Amino acid sequence: MLDESYIQIAIELAKKGKGKVSPKPLVGALLVKNDKIISAAYRSSPEEDSAEIIALNCAKENPEGAVLYTNLEPCCFAGKEKDCAEILIGSKLKKIVIGSPNPHPQLGGTTIKKLRKAGVEIKTGVFEKECNELNKFYFKHVTQSFPYVTVVMASTLDGKIADKDGNSKWITSVESRSFVHELRTEYDAVLVGYNTVKMDNPHLTVRLVEGRNPKRIILDRELELSARDNLVKRNYDKNLAVLTSKSNKTKKKKVDKLAEAGVEIIYVNEEKNGRLDLSHALKKIGERNITSLLVEGGRRIFTEFLNNKLEDELIVFLGPKLLGNGIQLSDGMQIKNLRKAVKFGIKDLDKIGEDACLKLVRR
Repeated sequence: MLDESYIQIAIELAKKGKGKVSPKPLVGALLVKNDKIISAAYRSSPEEDSAEIIALNCAKENPEGAVLYTNLEPCCFAGKEKDCAEILIGSKLKKIVIGSPNPHPQLGGTTIKKLRKAGVEIKTGVFEKECNELNKFYFKHVTQSFPYVTVVMASTLDGKIADKDGNSKWITSVESRSFVHELRTEYDAVLVGYNTVKMDNPHLTVRLVEGRNPKRIILDRELELSARDNLVKRNYDKNLAVLTSKSNKTKKKKVDKLAEAGVEIIYVNEEKNGRLDLSHALKKIGERNITSLLVEGGRRIFTEFLNNKLEDELIVFLGPKLLGNGIQLSDGMQIKNLRKAVKFGIKDLDKIGEDACLKLVRR
């Protein structure tokens, strides 16, 4: 088999750790000796040793002379401060093939340098684009200290996200809603505005598929969230947070009640227009080792993220319906003519249930 084929296997192994390893990267590794895979492993929790070390420890035969394949440059340390590079060097591997270098500003490239200095043959850049995409959450977080932000929208063919009375159930199919729940299992946190909490009474948990629940974050400038809200009452895992203005520190009684219900209060700067500073909000989220954020609504939240160019990716579900009157998806963007339209490139296009699903990135 070619190096590319083995790296593809490493990528598929790494994917098994989705939603389980944050803030660590997704890593798969395999050892090949005499054209035979003698070991394969992936990281399944942030506390585990690196996938490369697990693969070495689980090898069916002596790894000396084998080729190690991994989608990401091995870490500097494995487990309890053991030097990963030294372990790899001591294993007397014939060669190490790496999909993408680690972009960590302090640690990236360190292992590769050590291995090459020790005379280990290194090959990098195999399916690098695919390996980078796999770890886009980790890459964004370690290089910018911000989470990777994906904005999710659902609309009719004529761009309506709800009817004129605010009803949005259901613009899209159950298959699309299941897909969003699957996304929630992969992202560290999901964010909505308080108006969505008030209007839709969402759970923001994973119910239509199996998987872990993300942290639930409410953008609430006025701190309207109450201990009486169902979202707070259902906060059994104490994994609910609210982003609110620093000026609300004076609302001590409300703050204390929310804290008693296990709600984390995160204070954010305001902009001159009185809105919360979303860049500061993302910084605060990133400081909590949240590497990925799924923004689910509502309309004002959508437009604020897009107006501030804070999205990394946009996912739009188009339900095959025409509504005519209703709440427009792009209200609030204040674009006056076609020349100033926000332009996106189509990253992926799929059919989910009855709906079209577009994954877009800004051009």
